Amino acid sequence: MQFSVYQESHIGGRKVNQDRMGYSFTRDALLLVLADGMGGHLRGEIAATVALQTISSLFQQQATPYVKKPQRFLEEALLAAHRDIHRYRAEHDLPETPRTTIVACLIQHNTATWAHCGDSRLYWMREGQILARTRDHSHVESLIAKGLAQPSERATHPDRNKLYNCLGADSLPKVEISGAAGMLPGDLMLLCSDGLWSMLPDEELVRRLRSQTVVRAVPDLLQAALGAAGSASDNVTALAIMWQGSSLVDGMGASTLAAAELSTVISTEALPQNLHSTTINSAPVPERAPAPAPQPDAVDAFDDDEIEKAIAEIRGAIEKSTQILK
Repeated sequence: MQFSVYQESHIGGRKVNQDRMGYSFTRDALLLVLADGMGGHLRGEIAATVALQTISSLFQQQATPYVKKPQRFLEEALLAAHRDIHRYRAEHDLPETPRTTIVACLIQHNTATWAHCGDSRLYWMREGQILARTRDHSHVESLIAKGLAQPSERATHPDRNKLYNCLGADSLPKVEISGAAGMLPGDLMLLCSDGLWSMLPDEELVRRLRSQTVVRAVPDLLQAALGAAGSASDNVTALAIMWQGSSLVDGMGASTLAAAELSTVISTEALPQNLHSTTINSAPVPERAPAPAPQPDAVDAFDDDEIEKAIAEIRGAIEKSTQILK
């Protein structure tokens, strides 16, 4: 398994960076995770941190050296992160439960599977085309799906920031999970927070990632988003990989890779079966409660009343937490 990877985050115009990202890998499996804490205060940062720690910890337990059931793993890992956030709140006597969006991707055996809650996004790209993008769990995206708003309104609609799904809310999150996606050498995966995608159109993301190595493209994307947002910029975070497949010989071949890209390629083929490597802080998280039964097709279970109730609950909690901090 070989891939090149780069991640970067910028605080933007905020007082605190609530975004968190990282990756973990074994000889045969790669996990990418990005979270965007909600609420405009430090507790969003806590939720994002706990979520990454929980998901990474479960990956290290189950990737031996690969995860047996990727879709089940992702659903159970995100639900476990949700419970750990609530447990952190109880153990530290916080006035409100912190919240975060989340997107995670598991790649093994040249196949990718991803899951998300909220509006942190994943893009899967090949030869300058977007093959798949996660659907934001936002009010405006729900309106677009029903034909009540135009796709061009995503960046300008007054309800664009109203989310109805996240980790840490009073109700269980509804985890949206992809099918299996066959990866080819040269494919790109981009995970990013809304501080990036809300400032740059999809075409711009594709163009910059296609024309540069991920090592150069990710910083370039962040600077472009920061420039577009100005002094009011949100936190901006991106984690991107270029997939090389089982080996450089089986894939594009070393001669087709730029020198800068080749120098950042991670090759796992020689790793011991029981070795795990991660960029995610390994600080302990609370003991986990038993996992609830999986909820297939959970996102589709949202109806209009549930979406409105979830939006009101999330926004009310955020406003209450902000008043407490003042």
